[in-house]
Amino acid sequence: MHIREYQQWLEQWDKERGWDRALLSHTLLHAVEEMGEVSRHIQAFEGYRELDPERVETARAELALELSDLQVMLFKIAYLCGIDMEDAMIRGQAKADARFPDPAAGPADVEGYWRRFRRYLEEHALD
Repeated sequence: MHIREYQQWLEQWDKERGWDRALLSHTLLHAVEEMGEVSRHIQAFEGYRELDPERVETARAELALELSDLQVMLFKIAYLCGIDMEDAMIRGQAKADARFPDPAAGPADVEGYWRRFRRYLEEHALD
């Protein structure tokens, strides 16, 4: 399925159920809620939250569904605002290529970022 086809399917699906009448702000709130659920799973994968080693594959499947739920909300925001996500994503690719044209250059100043971040933590450490 292409991106535009997915967005069209979602809009039609919502219209058939009356969900296309949801306020844009409510859709944004739902997107934030979904982002929180994605965050909870990411925290488990990174060890901040407990994750039973026996449940890793189940947790990965749950994360996939939460990412899908988040995507639904983002695509819904787009169609409610009259934005074609396929065009937007193509423009986003062009923006990324223009901003970082040389793959051999690697990430921009990653070490500098981590130095600044560690310094910030040291300066703002809680007593």
